[in-house]
Amino acid sequence: MTPDERTPERDWRRSSYSSDNAACVEVRFASGTVGVRDSKDSGGPLLAFAEPAWSHFVAGLGSAPR
Repeated sequence: MTPDERTPERDWRRSSYSSDNAACVEVRFASGTVGVRDSKDSGGPLLAFAEPAWSHFVAGLGSAPR
């Protein structure tokens, strides 16, 4: 994602499981790409994944042993 794709801020979503200590990440879905950033540093670096890669990652979380 380019810096221009970091906006608007309203498109970023935080997990409903996150707590008030802000120890979480935020995600944004845009143009076939999923952006991931640190909620404490919204202007800092971010990771970008293709939607299929993100879907595979999230599906794997549900099958991980606890």
